[in-house]
Amino acid sequence: MLCALCVGQASALEYTMEAPDDYLFGRPTSDDTIYEWEDPNVDRSKNTALIPPGFGTPTSYLPGSGDPLTPNLIPGALDGGGLVSQTGSVNYPVIDTGNEGSSGQDVGYTAVTDDLYYSSGYLATLKIPSIGVNVKVYEGTGTTPLAKGAGHFTDTSIWDGNVCIAAHNRGAHAQFGKIHTLSAGDRVTLTTKLGTRTYEVTSVSKILETDTSGLTATTGNQITLYTCVANQPAYRWMVRAVEI
Repeated sequence: MLCALCVGQASALEYTMEAPDDYLFGRPTSDDTIYEWEDPNVDRSKNTALIPPGFGTPTSYLPGSGDPLTPNLIPGALDGGGLVSQTGSVNYPVIDTGNEGSSGQDVGYTAVTDDLYYSSGYLATLKIPSIGVNVKVYEGTGTTPLAKGAGHFTDTSIWDGNVCIAAHNRGAHAQFGKIHTLSAGDRVTLTTKLGTRTYEVTSVSKILETDTSGLTATTGNQITLYTCVANQPAYRWMVRAVEI
């Protein structure tokens, strides 16, 4: 009898669910705006990367400020921009190699001719005993001559007057890696088919890479050496030595 009292009619419960007033769906993140650029083919690779200026310097807060990370790879940099690169060429504006200086005196100038080349293709041998330099000098300052040794600036003299030579300061062909350590009085010798001359260092200068005053033809015989400044692409080391 007790069991009969426990038996009742079973029925399903009914539930009512109302949607919230504010749907709990996330907002779409897609952007259907069409953006148009003046030049979509902008080089944003490391070729145009900049080394940021020092913290707190006057230019540290200016957009686009800093020195190029790889100056030789900047678009158009090697088209006469005056850059000395470690893998490319040493490019300077064409200089005037006329036969008369500002004082009216004749300047020394010896052009590079075919008969001045040695059989293996170089023009001269440069020696700087105090820093262990003994290197062949080739015509031009592009990739090929600087990979062989030092390079003679085209349009500068090869014997009389101002002989201008450049080389790398680091890497596998770091011929001029120590020229900034030279002191006044150190000796430099240059041997060509025209003879051998000995020069004495008179100055070691840190100059802007746009400074081409050292390439100017001179009345006296001298030699001018160029190389990059490590980690400072805007500057060059310039060593000047006069004949003794």
